[in-house]
Amino acid sequence: MSSYLITGASRGLGFEFVRQLAQDPDNTVIGLVRNKAAAEAKAKEQGIHRVHMVEAQYTDLASLREAAEVVKHITNGGLDYLVNNAAIVSHISEWKTMGDFDDDFETMERDILESLEINLLGAIKIVHAFLPLIRNGKAKKLITISTGMADIDLINATQVAFGSPYAISKGAVNIAMAKYNALYNKDGILFLAISPGYVSTERNKVEAAPEDAEKAAMLVGKFVDYAPHFQRPLTPEESVNALLSVMHKASIANGDGGAFISHLGNKQWL
Repeated sequence: MSSYLITGASRGLGFEFVRQLAQDPDNTVIGLVRNKAAAEAKAKEQGIHRVHMVEAQYTDLASLREAAEVVKHITNGGLDYLVNNAAIVSHISEWKTMGDFDDDFETMERDILESLEINLLGAIKIVHAFLPLIRNGKAKKLITISTGMADIDLINATQVAFGSPYAISKGAVNIAMAKYNALYNKDGILFLAISPGYVSTERNKVEAAPEDAEKAAMLVGKFVDYAPHFQRPLTPEESVNALLSVMHKASIANGDGGAFISHLGNKQWL
């Protein structure tokens, strides 16, 4: 039996993690969400019954510590896996470059700070709130969902210039995970950042503005140039299936502590 805590579990990859893990009756699956009632209703609608939804605000350490107390009672004091999935992809800068804000620097500044607050500081606060439970778990694995666009070599190879605040915040959280590894590796706690690949989720299925659709098509074209085998985005099911395989196989003994890798378990991002 293993226990799993998934943050950002009400939609997208987070919800898919919950769905797949709850299929095994031996798993204790907990979703950390901002709206418990809505998340429970969605899970029930989708036929997911073996999951505990716990409410918290990801950027509020006191709220997260209260949630950790709730999780502690559910899992009898320990936690095997924590998947740090909650994040924001800004609608403001997703399809814009930093040069597009030359005449409105304040907007870009706010956007970067918000991305850092949620994607970096939120992840750090989650670590601090739940680390005592991870210490008492069996697997002792703390996984953060990152992005291949936080890889400097991929950025330079594809010349993708938009979406900077998101990529910057994810690059920063990758470093945070490596720093936690440097601190807690000796305690047998695995910190690992994994990119989920390029995934088609609920969010990016929403009809985009024509200019944004053009940029999305341009992005796919750049990906094909970079990786000729690339044909389409992954489905959430495909991505999470791959992510679970990587995180279950990863270990400190194999040298995975503090690493930033792809859903394929290496540096192949697509």
